[in-house]
Amino acid sequence: MAKCEVCGNDYYLAFQVITAGVTHTFDSFECAIHKLAPICDHCGCKVLGHGIEANNTFYCCAHCANSAGARSIVDNADHAPAQ
Repeated sequence: MAKCEVCGNDYYLAFQVITAGVTHTFDSFECAIHKLAPICDHCGCKVLGHGIEANNTFYCCAHCANSAGARSIVDNADHAPAQ
């Protein structure tokens, strides 16, 4: 069994995630998200989707990026081509 590095649970279904060459062990996706997900620099929420990176900073959406001063950022849903 392997121990989760976030909660310490020793669990037979633990899994590993390798990011930036570092191996992490978790017992749940919740713990993996808690440890690894970037945080929006504007509102502070965890970025679980694609998010936006502007000026070497992570944001959860175009609104937060624009509010923080990033320009020329748009949400695709707001600017999708007409069908």
